[in-house]
Amino acid sequence: MEQRDQLRKSGKPRPQGQNQGGRPEHRGRQDAQRDRRPSAGTASGLWLYGVHPVEAALANPARRLRRLVLTEEGEAALAARLPKPWAIPGERIERDKLDAMLGRGVVHQGIGLQADPLANPSLADALKRRGPVVVLDQITDPRNVGAIMRSAQAFGAALVIAQERNAPEEGGALAKAASGALERIPLLRTVNIARALIALKAADIWVMGLDAAGTTRLSGAALGGRRAALVLGAEGEGLRRLTRETCDELVSLAMPGGMESLNVSAAAAVALYEIIR
Repeated sequence: MEQRDQLRKSGKPRPQGQNQGGRPEHRGRQDAQRDRRPSAGTASGLWLYGVHPVEAALANPARRLRRLVLTEEGEAALAARLPKPWAIPGERIERDKLDAMLGRGVVHQGIGLQADPLANPSLADALKRRGPVVVLDQITDPRNVGAIMRSAQAFGAALVIAQERNAPEEGGALAKAASGALERIPLLRTVNIARALIALKAADIWVMGLDAAGTTRLSGAALGGRRAALVLGAEGEGLRRLTRETCDELVSLAMPGGMESLNVSAAAAVALYEIIR
């Protein structure tokens, strides 16, 4: 592979179908398929589950809500964090029925919320928010995307940009990993990542690709107050050639402990902390 990022040093390529964490990449696709089981992204809406994602969605006026189902334990857990009345009334459901509805193995905590996908924001509107920008170049695992969104919100990023295709749909697995951040930070879908980077440059944003081949160590102090965009490459493959060429520079993380790689979501958290530090 030509593309390499901070998550993969040069050497033997990782076996096909694995991400930086060494887990089979098809697990991300399985999560996406599980999200679609209750008609995610269709006219019937998608399903979110878990205390934090559902709490955040109920509190988000931009989210169109359709149906809230809860077990007795789930209702108590949600009410402890978000007192009633809720934006939509809840329906009591038995756990085995909720398991069947959302899929066996889903950690739903006794709570399921059917809702419409969020509207895609415009870049101009999203850039009115302060902070760095995170760009995802074909990262396919919804858990990684969700974890990156959680870090982006925690470290004050303005928005996250992902490609329309070759990226996970909005759904339960992504929202669960984001732990509420999906409702709090804009996720902008774009057809072409390279064109999005050019638009960021036109907005006077310094675009940095995280890449193990980058000779410059990422340093927040070296940015000199410039607003920055952090570009992260796909699991196992890294940044694509055109994405690399469109960045202003390629940067790498200092890892004095000698590890060769980090999972993409862990690398995103470290890099974002360095940018704002």
